[in-house]
Amino acid sequence: MSISHAPPDSSEPDISDISGDTVVKAATTATSTAASTPSPPDLEPLVPTSSRRTHVPRWLRRTSGPVLLLALWQLLSSTGVLTADVLASPGRIAQVAGDLIADGSLSSAMGTSLTRVAAGLALGTLVGTGLALVSGLFRIGEDLVDAPVQMLRTVPFVGLIPLFIIWFGIGEAPKVAIITLGVTFPLYLNVYAGIRGVDSQLIEAGESLGLSRWGLVRHVVLPGALPGALTGLRYSLGIAWLALVFAEQVNADSGIGFLMVQARDFLRTDVIVVCLIVYAFLGLLADFIVRSLERLLLQWRPTFTGR
Repeated sequence: MSISHAPPDSSEPDISDISGDTVVKAATTATSTAASTPSPPDLEPLVPTSSRRTHVPRWLRRTSGPVLLLALWQLLSSTGVLTADVLASPGRIAQVAGDLIADGSLSSAMGTSLTRVAAGLALGTLVGTGLALVSGLFRIGEDLVDAPVQMLRTVPFVGLIPLFIIWFGIGEAPKVAIITLGVTFPLYLNVYAGIRGVDSQLIEAGESLGLSRWGLVRHVVLPGALPGALTGLRYSLGIAWLALVFAEQVNADSGIGFLMVQARDFLRTDVIVVCLIVYAFLGLLADFIVRSLERLLLQWRPTFTGR
């Protein structure tokens, strides 16, 4: 057996043919290429935008707007741009508010107005929630209740004041009735929308777990409708104070609205502004109470709180 030696592959370079000058040139080229390659830039750690912001206390941010508005108001009053017969200055309003508190007229008017709002809100909540439950839980209830409620909702409740005076006289009854009517419809709409907005898959899951009809209403439907109900309560409180303004300017002999009517007759813009500030303060206080109830009753629902 003979072994034949094949010639080397011509594609492979012959190391013996590479001269020393070629090796030196290749090394020089590699060195120059490495030298000309830019070094990677220094990396800086990324900082989130939220952490780069200047942390200003939230109470300071929330009070800066009203403080700037008061400063501008005082400046315009001091320079004579706003005269006293058009709008009193903040200093004058603070002095008048102190006088009204000192003689007890403001506290008495606030007590009367709060009593009216509380009575109208209680009746309106009872009527609006009851109608929404009947209309939202039962189809026959929707057929009987929803259409009349929607018709009455389109009627301005202020336009019913003369009719309420004829029906209930000029005492406290028409004032409470106006507030009740204003509270009822926002609460009805939001509770009804909350009930009908419950996910049907949750209802099916409750039925598969063996819950009865009342169990579904108690454990699934009512908790699901609670956010809408609290939203409706916030709307209703705002409309309650609006209705109170109209109610107390019709044959009223006490309350914040009565003070405003007297101030209008004597062209006292300072007293009118004080009453408006009291209305705004009471409205903010009522809204704060409802928002506190939301945080307490809706702890199971995570929500976006802003950044």
